[in-house]
Amino acid sequence: MPRRKAALVTGSTSSIGLAIAGELAAWGMNLMLNGFGNPAEIEAQRARLAGMHGVDVLHDGADMSQQAAIEAMLARAARRWGGIDVLVNNADIPHVAPVDDFPVDKWNAILAFELSAAFHTTRLVLPHMKFNRWGRIVNVSSAHALVASPGKSAAVATMQRIVGFTKTAALELAELGVTVNAVCPGHVLAPRVQGQIPDTTRSRGRTDEQAGRGLLRAAQPSKRFVTTDEVAQRVAFLCSDAAASITGTVMPIHGGWTAH
Repeated sequence: MPRRKAALVTGSTSSIGLAIAGELAAWGMNLMLNGFGNPAEIEAQRARLAGMHGVDVLHDGADMSQQAAIEAMLARAARRWGGIDVLVNNADIPHVAPVDDFPVDKWNAILAFELSAAFHTTRLVLPHMKFNRWGRIVNVSSAHALVASPGKSAAVATMQRIVGFTKTAALELAELGVTVNAVCPGHVLAPRVQGQIPDTTRSRGRTDEQAGRGLLRAAQPSKRFVTTDEVAQRVAFLCSDAAASITGTVMPIHGGWTAH
């Protein structure tokens, strides 16, 4: 019987990351969840995915801004499964502020948590992938890898550099059976965005529906939020054998944002 593939999804205890983890588990992959949250809720998620899909699911709370924690998490995965075959770099830290008011510690944390973390996870999974001449790496970026928005200097800088990192790694690995791609979601109806809608409703005297459309009006011509399932399904496809010839790509999932 062929060995079951193992996947690591960073930032996967909620929202987009959890949806991606669920999709990969449904495809029959063993799974390393990563992220913070209520321990009881995380354990319930872990047990649910394992029971529903008959796969081995672990959780590791590694702080993705810490190199040593990342190395320990990947070493744990190697002991359990021999290595990671599918890597999805999804962890992020949101913060919005003008450049001259952006907290320096927050800037440093975002670059470490999102950009340096992707470098460390990638370098650590590659020996296993190269040995097997098969691997899938997907970096979850955002529409801000393609366009800028005021107040989001750290996100824009990080996401655009993630795309550059994606393309460079894809070229280095193109002959080795390892693909590297990025997906760029627009506004996703996730808890973070849902939390903004009631505040907008109260402050501007709008209904929740009007407030939600206001978040979309300037960006997504579709005037609808991207769903976490839509992102998860695109990521899972890029991790499949059917996507063997897709590498170095940047896949927008943003309702036409960059068609303006």
